[in-house]
Amino acid sequence: MRVLVIGAGPAGTRCAVRIAERLPGTEIVLAGAESALPYDRIALSKVLEGRAEVGDIITHPVGVLRAKGIAYRPATRIVALDCVGRAAVTEKGERVGYDACVIATGSRAARLPLPGADLPGVLLYRDLSDVLAMRRAAMAGGPAVVIGGGLLGLEAAAGLAHAGMKVTVIHAVDWPMERQLDAEAGAMLARRLGARGIRFAMPAKTAAIAGDGRAEAVLLADGTRIPARLVVMSVGIRPETGLAAAAGLAMARGIVVDDQMRTSDPAVFAIGECAEHGGKLIGLVAPALEQAEIAAEAIAGGATAWAPRTDSAALKVSGTAVWSAGEIAPADAEVVTLRDEGTDAYRRFWLREGRLVGAVLYGDTDDSGFYLNLITSGCSVAPFRAALAMGPAYVKVAA
Repeated sequence: MRVLVIGAGPAGTRCAVRIAERLPGTEIVLAGAESALPYDRIALSKVLEGRAEVGDIITHPVGVLRAKGIAYRPATRIVALDCVGRAAVTEKGERVGYDACVIATGSRAARLPLPGADLPGVLLYRDLSDVLAMRRAAMAGGPAVVIGGGLLGLEAAAGLAHAGMKVTVIHAVDWPMERQLDAEAGAMLARRLGARGIRFAMPAKTAAIAGDGRAEAVLLADGTRIPARLVVMSVGIRPETGLAAAAGLAMARGIVVDDQMRTSDPAVFAIGECAEHGGKLIGLVAPALEQAEIAAEAIAGGATAWAPRTDSAALKVSGTAVWSAGEIAPADAEVVTLRDEGTDAYRRFWLREGRLVGAVLYGDTDDSGFYLNLITSGCSVAPFRAALAMGPAYVKVAA
């Protein structure tokens, strides 16, 4: 049996490894568009800050992959998929045959269509090559602007500040990480980062990037001019679906898959950020790895269905732990809040009909598993509502 996995990110690599374990002797090709070995994308911020080098974040050396029977093909961009002939075509025109194919192409970083967006000195933050380019640019010091105050944007800002640059974050919303944090937790995080020298312009709209031959400043819609030798755009991602669409696979916002991660072609699977299951896309590593396991099992003849879990995000931004799950700040929910100004800790919970539907933890996230279980189980928290914010030890006493 021949299996081709397109994309050597965490999900694609996990899928290839699991197939090798389940089907010894299978001919597996893992094709990665990047020239690097498979690496831990979550650890890119450590490389940016200089706390780790490229070799430190490699997850699967060539020898390990080879020992599992996986042929790793770095810098191999697949440009076409022939579903009838069951073969993929590389950028160099080579055909790679398969009996089963897994598309794990992930997402691409969005670039705002602004005047000056293509100037030298304007970078995206998505993969290892982006991080290394940012590190080289940061060596010269000076002012930097990060457009976008989501997780990746804040990681970029913290890394550049750590490298000695004077960083300003431009964000369109009143507080950073609005998808994971409510307004109060977001404001606390902005103050913490501000104490470390990172300035914020919020809410603000970027109008253009100015420069004569290279980026020199970012212009806001209100006329404000922010000097910048380096501009990093971190304004979202788009599923990388061009290959699948050109092959005629069923598409929506992503590549449409069933419960076994199978596409409209039974020989082709899709996992991770490029796949759409039940009308939803994912953007976190944990569910992408779960999808990799499901696809590997299906290729090996199993029939386990992927069941999406409640969205949760456990993050560490410049040393500050934050966690959230479920619905964040729904208008129709009751609110329970705990603040400890002495330790800069904050917890907020949203309840509907006596059940926990959403939670944000800032500073102290040790009890995140407990709260996630309450959300996913849907059990009533009414018996211990008064102690809910104190954590599982106190809930046991109260119950």
